[in-house]
Amino acid sequence: MLDAPADIRPDERFDEDRLAAYLRAHVPELTGPLAVQQFRGGHANLTYALTIGDRQLVLRRPPLGPVAPKSHDMAREFRALKALSPLFGPAPRVLHLGEDTSIIGAVFFVMERRYGVVIRMEWPAEFPNEPPARRAVSEALIDALADMHAVDVKRPEIAALGKPEGFVRRQVTGWYERWQRAKTREMPVMDELAQRLVDRVPRSSAVAVLHNDWKLDNTMYDAHDPGKIVAVFDWDMTTLGDPLVDLGTLLGYWAEPGDEVPRGTGSVITMAPGFLSRDELCQRYARLSGFDLSDIAFYETFALFKTAVVLEQIYVRYVRGQTKDERFGALGALVPRLADAAQAKGAKL
Repeated sequence: MLDAPADIRPDERFDEDRLAAYLRAHVPELTGPLAVQQFRGGHANLTYALTIGDRQLVLRRPPLGPVAPKSHDMAREFRALKALSPLFGPAPRVLHLGEDTSIIGAVFFVMERRYGVVIRMEWPAEFPNEPPARRAVSEALIDALADMHAVDVKRPEIAALGKPEGFVRRQVTGWYERWQRAKTREMPVMDELAQRLVDRVPRSSAVAVLHNDWKLDNTMYDAHDPGKIVAVFDWDMTTLGDPLVDLGTLLGYWAEPGDEVPRGTGSVITMAPGFLSRDELCQRYARLSGFDLSDIAFYETFALFKTAVVLEQIYVRYVRGQTKDERFGALGALVPRLADAAQAKGAKL
């Protein structure tokens, strides 16, 4: 559906007059009165639609309350977009990074607004409700991923985005540490998974720009062309590392007929006829990238494990009263089911 903003949730408001004065002082090209709405589709960072005079922009900030170290990093997201937008068309152009937390209560940045269709739980009315359109959506998502992974990591502005050496091992241990901090109940399966993953980290054969949360609803499609991606969002975990981490993330979210547990946040849209299967996604990516996918089961297992941690991090904010968004209360029940899916996949490693 077309990604349209709505009224701001009461507990996620900020002083709009203070923000307007700040932007006028720091971004001279922005003039005129400020109006603010909120995009409500995401589950983590907060995203707002800004209208300033005749300009339409987007503001991004972390969620309310304490967040896990190194997550929801707006400065990282700003730097990644600044480096990538000239090289990778779906990366929006950024205008300003606001590091003064007194303005809206957190670090934030402002970027250009793009228009199109975001596919979440339902097939959008803007596209033909037929298999060829869903195949086009699938192929565009994989093609964009391969294009991003082809960006030259030796360029100075790209090389500055991360340290690829030992990346996958750091990811596994880091996400297990996040689990320990966020967990609301004991789940031995998560401890077992973490150890199994650490013991089986593959040797990385390539280095690429990683989005680190590559999934269908982090992309926006041209409203007139289901085969064209016009934007990719949520770059706050961007770094350099093994490109198969991104592919594994996509597989971890991608539901297909026969799945016994929901994937990611529970969307089953990709079960509809026409969407590529997970195997077909891998085959297309391997053909475009030339990368060896013989260890892809590891990356899919890690993705399921990581998503379980992400959902627990969101759920614990609801449990602690840091957000009143009722959607987050339902996520707690998904965590053990994702852990079980990860364990089933990991048994094949």
